[in-house]
Amino acid sequence: MAYGADKAQELFQMLIAWKPWMALVVTPLGFGIAIWMTRHFFNNAQGSGIPQVIAARHVREGEAQQALVSLKVAAGKIIVMMFGLVSGASTGREGPTVQVGAAIMYALRRFSPQREHELMLAGAAAGISAAFNTPLAGVVFAIEELSRSFEARTSGLLIGAVIAAGMTSLAVIGDYSYFGTTFVTIRFGMGWLAILAIGIVGGIAGGLFGRVVIMASDGFPGFAGRLMKQHPVPTAVICGLLVALCGLSGSGSIFGTGYDEARAIIHGDVADLTFGPLKLLATTFSAISGIPGGIFAPSLAIGAGLGSDMSLLFPYVPIGALALLGMVAYLTGVVQAPLTSFVIVFEMTDDNGLVLPLMAAALVAQLTSKLILPEGLYHALARKYLEAQKT
Repeated sequence: MAYGADKAQELFQMLIAWKPWMALVVTPLGFGIAIWMTRHFFNNAQGSGIPQVIAARHVREGEAQQALVSLKVAAGKIIVMMFGLVSGASTGREGPTVQVGAAIMYALRRFSPQREHELMLAGAAAGISAAFNTPLAGVVFAIEELSRSFEARTSGLLIGAVIAAGMTSLAVIGDYSYFGTTFVTIRFGMGWLAILAIGIVGGIAGGLFGRVVIMASDGFPGFAGRLMKQHPVPTAVICGLLVALCGLSGSGSIFGTGYDEARAIIHGDVADLTFGPLKLLATTFSAISGIPGGIFAPSLAIGAGLGSDMSLLFPYVPIGALALLGMVAYLTGVVQAPLTSFVIVFEMTDDNGLVLPLMAAALVAQLTSKLILPEGLYHALARKYLEAQKT
């Protein structure tokens, strides 16, 4: 998935480097085709896939579980996600690996039919672990976000799946740090004002993003909302056009996962002031469209961009530190899983100098986000899949 996603982005970047205006054609058309494919051939493959896994773990009927995490859905997730990236969507591959991992492990339930829920949990954890090369984050994500509790009987299976995923990743890609190793620190005193400020900004931005996506899932009020529900393909085309406009406004850096841009900011490059806001808009339109694709990587890029912008207020704090704080704060604001957000960013950079600041930013962001978004995005969307399976 990682190789395919990277190549898909490279193809799109080659296209817009040749003719930038092609984004105005390819992106809307690609979004429309992606939604058509999803609705006609791969139902329940839309979005990141994490809400589907959460919902599948809460239903008891095998048919309902199969509809959410079958191998067919997983195959569709991979195919259409890459199609979205080759069209310039502001999405990521990390979230979809959760649904794909859960689907693969669920397919093995015949060997242990009484442990199907545990198998899905283990597969999802393995997906996150392999996607970010962060084994501890995979375990924490499974406990905090997917399970919301720790079950002793699940621990062995969970850790075993994460180890297997990690060894496979090492064999295929080698040992690597997702964003490269960093070492930046924040001094006590005025530097901690930056933590508070970024935590608040990230919590607000993440909460607003989640609120808008949930509203779109419910259906916006009024005539426009009814049109969007009744005509998903034209809606996706319009969203694709808006993403293209955002991308062209940002000189092409807004398209795709945002990995390269986030990595550059972490290592000291100052991003354009518009990068964070434009990336946020493009990711919002991509999510509203319903095309398969995750929000983890774009969220990290948005957070890095917002952190870079905060350097105007806190010039004495290293850009890399502000970016990492922004990543944790924004991701926490969206998913409201502060421990997962902290561990993912910490493991991706292996920066021991920011352990306490990252924790503090995550806590502030969660408290702020809850004022706007009462429940984390994934669990709010999971309820809708549960309701759909009951009807």
